[in-house]
Amino acid sequence: MVILLCIVTLGIYSLYWQYSEFQELKDHTGNGLGGGLGLLLAILVGIANAFVLPSEIANMYTNEGRQSPVKTATGWWVFLPIAGGIIWLFKVQGALNDHWVSHGVVPA
Repeated sequence: MVILLCIVTLGIYSLYWQYSEFQELKDHTGNGLGGGLGLLLAILVGIANAFVLPSEIANMYTNEGRQSPVKTATGWWVFLPIAGGIIWLFKVQGALNDHWVSHGVVPA
């Protein structure tokens, strides 16, 4: 769904998605950049978020004593044309989805 919305909105949804994910992580853990800084980083140096977001997710998992399915190095996927960005998104969104399911959130 994220990929479709990014295509339909010509990339604008990707900025909203990054903002919301960074803010969600900050609200949940009390650590990290937060939505505003995540969005600013996305606008100014977009490629950096490909590394920062998986890093924050990994920290969230580690702080709970769990092994993270993503890490900072996951960001390297975005350098593989087209497929790499899709793989990155599936890994990152999958890690977030798995985390919330483990906390009792029922998938839609």
